[in-house]
Amino acid sequence: MKKFRKVLDGLSSSSPGGVASPSCGSAAGTPTAHAPTPQDIHVQETLVSENFQICKTVRHGFPYQPTCLAFDPVQKILAIGSRTGGIRILGRPGVDCYSQHESGAAVLQLQFLINEGALVTACADDTLHLWNLRQRRPAILHSLKFNRERITFCHLPFQSKWLYVGTERGNTHIVNIESFVLSGYVIMWNKAIELATKAHPGPVVHLSDSPKDEGKLLIGFESGTVVQWDLRAKKVDFRIYYDEAIHSVSWHHEGKQFMCSHSDGSLTMWNLRNTARPIQITYPHGKILKDGRKESCKPILKVEYKTSRNSEPYVIFSGGLSYDKSGGRRPTLTIMHGKAVTVLEMDHPIVEFLVLCDTPYSNEIQDPYAVVVLLEKDFIVVDLTQSNFPIFENPYPMDIHESPVTCTAYFAECPPDIIPILYSIGAKQKKTGYSHKEWPVSGGTWTLGSQTYPEIITFFEITLQMLYKLKTSKVFEKPKAGEGRAGELVEEDPYAVQMVSWCPHSRLFCVVGISAHVILYRFSKHDANTQIMSLEVRLQFDSEDVISPSEAENNPCFSDPSSHSPQPPGSPGSGTQDSLPCLKVKNRPVRMPPGYQAELVVQLQWVDGEPPQQITSLDINSAYGLLAFGNCNGLTVVDFLQKTILMCMGTLDLYGAADPYQRLTRSPRKNRQSTSGLTELSDNQVSMDMERSKSPTSDHVNGHCTSPTSQPCSVGKPRITGVPEGPRLTRRGPGRPPFRKAQSAACMEISLPVSSHTEESRENSFSRSRSSSVSSIDRDTKESVTTLQFGESYGRKGDALPTACLWVGTSLGVVLLLPISIPTEEEERMEEPITMGPSGTVLMLKGSVLRFAFLDCGGALIQSPYEVWRDPNGPEDPDRPRRRKLVNFSPSSSQEACSDGHLAVVCSEKQAKVILMPTQAVLFTHNITESSFLLRADVVSVCNSVCLACFCANGHIMTLSLPSLRPLMDINYLPLTDLRIARTFVFTNGGQALYLSSPTEIQRLTYSQEMTDNLQDMLGELFTPIETPEAQNKGFLKGFFGGNAQTFDREELFGEAAAGKASRSLAQHIPGPMGLENMKAAAGGVVGDLARARIALDQRGERLGELEERTALMMNSAETFSTHAHQVMLKQKDKKWYQL
Repeated sequence: MKKFRKVLDGLSSSSPGGVASPSCGSAAGTPTAHAPTPQDIHVQETLVSENFQICKTVRHGFPYQPTCLAFDPVQKILAIGSRTGGIRILGRPGVDCYSQHESGAAVLQLQFLINEGALVTACADDTLHLWNLRQRRPAILHSLKFNRERITFCHLPFQSKWLYVGTERGNTHIVNIESFVLSGYVIMWNKAIELATKAHPGPVVHLSDSPKDEGKLLIGFESGTVVQWDLRAKKVDFRIYYDEAIHSVSWHHEGKQFMCSHSDGSLTMWNLRNTARPIQITYPHGKILKDGRKESCKPILKVEYKTSRNSEPYVIFSGGLSYDKSGGRRPTLTIMHGKAVTVLEMDHPIVEFLVLCDTPYSNEIQDPYAVVVLLEKDFIVVDLTQSNFPIFENPYPMDIHESPVTCTAYFAECPPDIIPILYSIGAKQKKTGYSHKEWPVSGGTWTLGSQTYPEIITFFEITLQMLYKLKTSKVFEKPKAGEGRAGELVEEDPYAVQMVSWCPHSRLFCVVGISAHVILYRFSKHDANTQIMSLEVRLQFDSEDVISPSEAENNPCFSDPSSHSPQPPGSPGSGTQDSLPCLKVKNRPVRMPPGYQAELVVQLQWVDGEPPQQITSLDINSAYGLLAFGNCNGLTVVDFLQKTILMCMGTLDLYGAADPYQRLTRSPRKNRQSTSGLTELSDNQVSMDMERSKSPTSDHVNGHCTSPTSQPCSVGKPRITGVPEGPRLTRRGPGRPPFRKAQSAACMEISLPVSSHTEESRENSFSRSRSSSVSSIDRDTKESVTTLQFGESYGRKGDALPTACLWVGTSLGVVLLLPISIPTEEEERMEEPITMGPSGTVLMLKGSVLRFAFLDCGGALIQSPYEVWRDPNGPEDPDRPRRRKLVNFSPSSSQEACSDGHLAVVCSEKQAKVILMPTQAVLFTHNITESSFLLRADVVSVCNSVCLACFCANGHIMTLSLPSLRPLMDINYLPLTDLRIARTFVFTNGGQALYLSSPTEIQRLTYSQEMTDNLQDMLGELFTPIETPEAQNKGFLKGFFGGNAQTFDREELFGEAAAGKASRSLAQHIPGPMGLENMKAAAGGVVGDLARARIALDQRGERLGELEERTALMMNSAETFSTHAHQVMLKQKDKKWYQL
């Protein structure tokens, strides 16, 4: 029994998911005699699975691929449909709702039930949907699927419950909005046209009822035929034939004439008194040629004819410009007001436009006040009340895609003063010339709930209002034609941003560009006129770090070591252009406005005709004054206070004397196990020492990068294999120590070749196998630096106190620690060099390392130290010299109960580990995925605790408890469909995350149950109870002589009693989820009403019975009283008066 207990104790001291033994021994320090176990760390974990739930919250940005537009003039809300089946409903700022059709079919048309809180959508799959907008999240009430005909146009008259639906066959059907079933009343195309007409009139492109008489329906066919159908008499009033195809029709409010737009760029005006020919034909943009012919013009896709009370009518249309042989003209919107013609040029093609009017009634003077223009990639509103037609300032963030989004960063719990400062500075960047009137789309209500979340998305607020814009291109000179090598590096914009790092407390902002450059910005409230400091790093990847067998045999003693030394920039053979960076920094004083001002630019140079490799990792620490970035070949650390390069090393040099890989000449198919003493490696793994001895194009399969954390790499020089047996032979040139103090950039070498790939090739790279170890010798491997983290930690096992350290993670799952020695005094810090170098500490994980985080022994997250912000250009006080104020979160300061150091959380593409420092003992290990790989991992705070949030390439979102790495949530949320999601998905504190759902939209979501429960209170109300405006009184004479005296009852005409039932095969009614609930609720309500009515009826019967009895008693008493009175009368009638 005692032996059995010892076995159990031994099992309990091991890691839940792996080995709990210490990792590889380090060069400095000795491992502790007793490795701590999970029982030594007492952390009260409060998070449970019930704390997590995935829910989409809100979508920001411009609707991707918009197709149609609708506006409710009473509620003043606007709806936009998209090609992917999405609906975006907008009101006042804060009222922003996104809904999606499950079918994903394109939305062809939108129709509001004006002031009813409902919306009808017509989709490309020939289905009509009725949406309920009287709730914060709209839902489908009913659907109607057409089986035999294609829907082309819909029209819903104001205050009507009958929807007219035109089809591709030319027929017009009528749908009851309340029941969402077809009426038996159908207008067939062969009855609408003359019998003598042999040709089909084409699809229905327009439907509208006459403003003068609601019983007259105007039907426009694509071929140019227009028919007015008398709904009561079921016959045609008149037919109009025109040679050119019709695109749209618009009525005059009096109903006596209408205007048509045609495919030849013409506008025709028709009067109902004479429909034989148009009363007016105009070509607004057509010129008369020399031979007298009209110049051919583009089609006018839509026209709006609106009358005004105090001025001449407005004619507004899109298109109609003459065909330019040069093709240089942009899409236009033309506004004709009297004799004045204004042409507004647009940056993108026009999808649709609407004219906003004061009245919802079509038979009243319209008085238009604005035009909403939906473009393919923009959304603008034009003010018609001013003669110069200015546009309104858009309160929605519709310009996120002004340039393609390449990366995102999401910050929560920011300092409270940062948002007002950014807003005040960013307000000066806004354009001028906007209309001074209020934004016309002002419907809905939104009040911020009791919970507030001070967030910033790059530089955006919670309602996603743009706060500040920064252009990195202003740092560089504009390249002249034929100059610069940025164009050879990438096909994209050479200034494209790859990643950002921002410290809200110190307000330092660091940007990594695609041209292998890093820009450091400082925030200032004052303008400055300074010169930007530039550092150029020239590091070359040594192709002879490991000696080949043939070379070892021929020259085992390295007889010519000078041949492997780094070449200085001007040495022969390097070429004059090889020492140049991709971009040229401005070398003159630059005036910088208040805001973020560039202070330092670090660039990688071309070497041996090859471009520098793109940067894959970045971190900055304001307290240390250090900036670190890495790529496929090594690591660079910059002291941005002294403006010097502190360290520049190849990845192999970072190991120091503790390289875990043996450089052997054995076959890669033999001896696949790793060096003894390492922690666990990935399964079915080829010896990683062979991967180390291969080509620099590390993660390439058929020319594509297979690691999401590594940028595309071009084929470089092949690595040379190692010598048999013995220690690793490293080619360091003379004077190349394992670590460096601050020194010139000229003696640093890196060669990081890059190749530009299209978006398609990048997406294809994700579909390939993603294993932390490559199983084929044909796959070249180069170890890259994938993540960096500054912080207070223990660089060696024997350290008693934490010091500044840089944690380095690589693509082969290796974790390295670099201790840093920083002078404590401010004067020494600015003069004395910082020393740092490899400590020999090596930890191992499966897959590429993604994230580091530090916890104290109580499980609380340890923040990195930072410097409190001070204005670099502020006025100086001679009495109080400015000094740096540092805030340090040392692990020892929060560990009174535990003096064993702190916990380090390390997460890779495959697994996560929690390590106890300084002993480097692995306390917990969890294999997150075997068949897929992680794209993003973040340690975040949720519900006053911390957890590890992960997004996997197979679409799963997972959360793990800390420090035990216990799975809390695993939900299949979103499969990886393109590289955009992988590049932009990010978690943040408070249980929130976001990603770029389309090139123009940001989708926010929450994985917190608490926020999901409170989401309804945070969303805006789309529907507000408003009284429908009353129709204007036409006056006695106008109503008597010209008004519509005959009332039109659609129910009597289209109802089942008069029109019968439609064919069941024509359309299928599909009740929506909300429709079923409402039907059940209505049925329950009817049953309850019947029961209550029955009870009331019984009570009424009882009361009536009681009343009847009382009435009979009263009648009996009345008869008795009458009898007694008669007897008294007879008795007393013969007596004299004096006898009474």
